[in-house]
Amino acid sequence: MSESVNDFLHRFELERAGVRGVLVRLSRSWQQVRARADYPPALAGLLGRTLAASALLTGNIKFDGALSIQIKHAGPIDLLFAECGSDGRVRGLARWHGDIADEFRLDAAQPAPLLAITIDNRGSGQRYQGLVPVEDARLAAAFEGYFERSEQLPTRVVLAGDAQGSAGIMLQRLPGEGSNDTEAWHRVGHLLASVNDGELLGLAPETLLYRLFHEENVRLHDGKPLRFGCSCSRERVAAMLHCIGRAEAEAAVREDGFAEVTCEFCNTPYRFDRVDLEHVFHAAESAPAASTRH
Repeated sequence: MSESVNDFLHRFELERAGVRGVLVRLSRSWQQVRARADYPPALAGLLGRTLAASALLTGNIKFDGALSIQIKHAGPIDLLFAECGSDGRVRGLARWHGDIADEFRLDAAQPAPLLAITIDNRGSGQRYQGLVPVEDARLAAAFEGYFERSEQLPTRVVLAGDAQGSAGIMLQRLPGEGSNDTEAWHRVGHLLASVNDGELLGLAPETLLYRLFHEENVRLHDGKPLRFGCSCSRERVAAMLHCIGRAEAEAAVREDGFAEVTCEFCNTPYRFDRVDLEHVFHAAESAPAASTRH
């Protein structure tokens, strides 16, 4: 069950136009992410929209794993990370230094930041990563570019967010699935552009899609609940300790004999003594490495 009726993912089709879509809204889950740090307003808005986008991008993918979006070294933003799992769990965080002005624009950062979209597929053990330059003030444009460059799939994305919630809607035109209406994609793009933040954040899915596309034969699928949830585990923390190296991990052992790592997403503490650390490094040395495809 969802924690809130306003945390959901809906897939839908515009049958007349031969277009598929995804609608996402986050309320309580976004507030739980936002409450974990005193984010400047501009950074909070960016994180909320990115979190909604991470859920949007899972809407048309069949996989067992998680999709994450990451931005590093974008001016005063050291790291922005958002993730949505195939089970509907979302999490996110951001790190920054100095002040972030209310009018901060991601595309104005120098050097130009890259947005990394990573799909971890637990079923196959493979990882796919795509890199997209941020060249537009509209964050949604980067996600549109990702689909057009990596999959040659025309895509339109609209994102919205405020202190109470974040939301997004995505349309994709599929080859061979359109009707004889050659202007369909152009038409639904204009209709989508008419949506405002208040509608995207507040209207019921049926009402919103009817308002936008009532002449396009909308078919709305059952909603999938979304919720805040962390995928951290003792095994993942152990893998992180192995990545930082034996010397640094052992240096973190306190006078009480334990090294403690606290998850930044959910504040869960994990404790390792020297015997645990020895097991971490011995076990990791014999484990096969996962492959990453770019």
